[in-house]
Amino acid sequence: MLYNEVKKTISLADGRTIEVSTGKLAKQADGAVVVKMGDTMLLGTVVAAKEAKPDVDFMPLSVEYREKYAAAGRYPGGFLKREARPNDSEILVSRLIDRALRPLFPSDFHAEVFVNVYLISADRDIQPDALAGLAASAALAVSDIPFGGPISEVRVARIGGQFVVNPAFSQMADADLDLMVGATYDNVLMVEGEMKEVSEEVMIEAIKVAHDEIKRHCALQLELSKELGKETKREYCHESNDEELREKIVSETYDKAYSVATSGSSKHERSEAFEAIESEFAAQFSEEELAVKKPLIKKYFHDDVMKRAMRNMILDEGKRLDGRKTDEIRPIWSEIDYLPCAHGSALFTRGETQSLTTVTLGTKLDQKMKDEVLVQGEEQFVLHYNFPAFSTGEARPQRSLSRREIGHGNLAWRALKPMVPVGEENPYAIRVVSDILESNGSSSMATVCAGTLALMDAGVKLKKPVSGIAMGLITENGKFAVLSDILGDEDHLGDMDFKVTGTADGITATQMDIKVDGLPYDVLEKALMQAKAGRLHILGKLRETIDTPREDYKPFVPRIVQIVIPSDFIGAVIGPGGKIIQEIQKTTGTTITITEADNKGFVDIFGPDKDALDAALGRVKAIVAVPEVGEIYKGKVRSVVPFGAFVEILPGKDALLHISEVDYKRFETMEQTGIKEGDVLEVQLVGVDAKTGKYKLSRKALLPKPEGYVERPPREDKKR
Repeated sequence: MLYNEVKKTISLADGRTIEVSTGKLAKQADGAVVVKMGDTMLLGTVVAAKEAKPDVDFMPLSVEYREKYAAAGRYPGGFLKREARPNDSEILVSRLIDRALRPLFPSDFHAEVFVNVYLISADRDIQPDALAGLAASAALAVSDIPFGGPISEVRVARIGGQFVVNPAFSQMADADLDLMVGATYDNVLMVEGEMKEVSEEVMIEAIKVAHDEIKRHCALQLELSKELGKETKREYCHESNDEELREKIVSETYDKAYSVATSGSSKHERSEAFEAIESEFAAQFSEEELAVKKPLIKKYFHDDVMKRAMRNMILDEGKRLDGRKTDEIRPIWSEIDYLPCAHGSALFTRGETQSLTTVTLGTKLDQKMKDEVLVQGEEQFVLHYNFPAFSTGEARPQRSLSRREIGHGNLAWRALKPMVPVGEENPYAIRVVSDILESNGSSSMATVCAGTLALMDAGVKLKKPVSGIAMGLITENGKFAVLSDILGDEDHLGDMDFKVTGTADGITATQMDIKVDGLPYDVLEKALMQAKAGRLHILGKLRETIDTPREDYKPFVPRIVQIVIPSDFIGAVIGPGGKIIQEIQKTTGTTITITEADNKGFVDIFGPDKDALDAALGRVKAIVAVPEVGEIYKGKVRSVVPFGAFVEILPGKDALLHISEVDYKRFETMEQTGIKEGDVLEVQLVGVDAKTGKYKLSRKALLPKPEGYVERPPREDKKR
C-alpha cells in the first residue's frame, strides 16, 4: 500500500459517529485530515512558511472554508459554471474557525499559516459547519506547526427542551437555540449563535454541554498527534527582544501613559496623547538607532505601557478610559425619519459610535436568492452592514466588502430575525442597511438598535424591540472586572469581547471571543447578567424615540396586498403561457407574484398607488371568484345559439341564459330577442345543474312582472 492511514472515531450520545483520519490525502501539506460524519466528509489541510517575512510582528493566519458543488452532486450556477468567490456562508464559517485558532498560536510565531477546509462529500441532512473547526485543528495536530491547541467546535441546539449536539438540518425547525461553541480541552474560546428569547441560564447550560463534547474531540486529537509522533513542534525564532530597552520604556513612559489613561479624554485626544509620549521617548535615539529600535519601541509601548496602564486603572480604581464606571452605558441619543425619502430610517448614537440605518420594502421578486451547495431558497429579510474608513478617521481607500462587515452584519441580522414578521404576517421583502458613520466600540450592536428603530419607523410590525450590548473583561492575578458597553481600546486591550442582543424577555443572538485561559462560568454568568441590565437600559432609550411601529407605511411606500386562493385557481390567474397575469400587470402597472404552499396560493399584488392596486385586485378576485346563486352580474355575451345565449359572468366562467329567461314575453327565436354577441347584459344566477355543475341565468328575474302574468311551463327544445 502506498499510504499509511490512521483513523480515530468519536461516538456521539445518539449513536452517530465522527471519524478523523490522516495519511491518505494531501500528504505534501504540513498536516491533512479527513473528518467524516455519515456521508459528509471534510478535508482539512494546513501549511506554514518555514520563516517569517521581514518586519512582520503579527500572526499572518489565513483560513478558507469552501464547499464543493460536486460534494452534493450539484452543478454550480452562474455563467462560469464553477466555484468562484466564497459566498457569505463560507466566509462566516471561515471566521468561526479563525476566531478559535488565532489566539492559540504562540505570540512570537509570525510565519504565514494557511488553513483550508473543503467540503468534499455532502449528506444533505448533516450540517458541515459544525465539523469544520475539528478538521482545521486536527490538521494542525498532525503537523509540526507550533500551536497551543487542539480545539474543536460543535453546534448545540435545544429541541423540545433537550440539548442536541451537532443536530441535523431537519431537526433545526423546532430549535429555540442554535449555538456554535469553540474551545480547547480546558477553556471556551468562541461562542456564536441565535436564540428565540432564551434566558441567560439556558445559554450557559448550552455552552457547558458543548464544552463537554469538545473535550472528547480534543482528547482524540492528542491521541492522533502522539501516535504520529507530532507532539514535538518545529523550532523557530521570529523575534529578537531587547530587555534593557523594554525596562527603559516602562520606567520612562508608564506614569505619563497612566495619566493619559485616567484623563477621561476622547478617543482621538487619547490616541494623540499616547503617540506624543511614544514620539518623545523615541526622540532620544539617533536615526541609525531608531532604524533598529523603532519596531521594538512600538511593541513595548503598546504591550507593556498602554495595555498595562489601562488594565491596572480598571482593576485598581474601577475607572475606565472615558471615565465611566464598569457597568455604566455611554450617553445615547437617537431619532427616526431622518431621511425623508427612505421607507424607514434611524440614527442611533451611543458615545462615539453612530449608525445611520435604512429600511427598504420590496416585493417577493426582491427577495435574496440562496443557491449554496446544501441550502437553496429565498430570504425575505436581509441586513447589510457597511464600515467605511472615515468612521474611525482612517485615510484609506474603500475596497471590496470585508469579512468583518459580513460577520457583523450577520450577527445583527440574527439578532433581529426572530422579531421581524415574514410569510403570511408580512408580504414585503425587507432590506435593512446599516452605515457606520462613527466607530469606537460595538458598531454591530449599534446596528441592532438602529435597525429596531428604522423597522418601526417604516411601519414594519416588529414583534418586540431588540437592543444589543458589547461586554468586556479585564482579569489578572485573581482580580477581574466586567465592563459594559466597551470601547474599541477596551476590546483591543482586554480579555473578552462578548456581544449579547435580545428583547425584554430573552436573548436573541450572541457572539463571544475570549482571549484568556480559564474563564470561570461564574464570571461568564456575571457578564451575562450585567449585559441584561445594560440591554434593558438601552431598550428604554429606544422606546423614548419610538415605542411601537407606525400604524401605517409612509405615503410613498408602494403598497402590497396579499390574498389567499385555492391552489386549483393558480393556473387560471397565470393563464396559458402567463398571458393573463402579464396582461393584468401591464394594464394596471402592478407587479404580481404567486407562491404555493400547503395547497394554497399566496397572491401578492404590489402597486404604486391604491387605484392600481384595487384594479389589479379586482381582476384577480374576479378570476378566482366562485359564482353564487342569487348574485347579479354584468356579463358579456360570448355566443348566441338557437335556445339562448352564453354569457361570461366572471372571467373564464360562462353561463346559459335560456331563451325562456330573457323576458316575460315568449320568443320563438333568439333573433326576436335582439341579443347579439358582444352585448353586455345584467343577469342573475338562478341555479346550478346538480349533475353537470353548469350555471343557469335569468334576465327576466330582474324585470318587473307584468300584471296578470301567468307562469307557463318551460318549452321543450328538440335539440340543445
